[in-house]
Amino acid sequence: MIAAGKRRATYADVLAAPSNVVAEVIRGTLYTNPRPAARHARAGSRLGTQLGGPFDLGEGGPGGWINLYEAELHLGEDPDILVPDWAGWRRARMPRVPLDDAFITLAPNWICEILSASTEAIDRSDKMDIYARENVEHVWLVDPSDKLLEAYRLESGRWVRIGAWRGDVSARVEPFDAIELSLSKLWEA
Repeated sequence: MIAAGKRRATYADVLAAPSNVVAEVIRGTLYTNPRPAARHARAGSRLGTQLGGPFDLGEGGPGGWINLYEAELHLGEDPDILVPDWAGWRRARMPRVPLDDAFITLAPNWICEILSASTEAIDRSDKMDIYARENVEHVWLVDPSDKLLEAYRLESGRWVRIGAWRGDVSARVEPFDAIELSLSKLWEA
């Protein structure tokens, strides 16, 4: 909730933020966080490598997805402006990437947030609430420091934890369970 007399943050505030931060508007409040540390970026890059070929490109997997790294999402009527680490849309809902647009207003089918000390509380609470409101079907939370992946499925408007995998294991994780994901590759230097 915005305090009395305090104005709601807008897209103009996001655009005015310094380029070395990730700026988001959550429930009318502007949040800025430093760009991710190398451990965070490495896990995100490796995750994209494992999912991109089989799902986005259809190489060695079923295809049918568009996955974007750090896509800017404007969700809701008075939009929350979010920048998840990964967002994925089934091609049946979004057949093409809107290449000329600065942001996307269609809620993804899948979100992955890579946790860091500065973002974990917001990722686990406010952002997951917004993703539920917008009917995002799956959320993954990846914690590279603890070598942990948690997966959630939206059921009747509530998040149900469908699993957690720690360490150097391989796992099949919804909605990308058509392939085995090697978690050890996310944690490698």
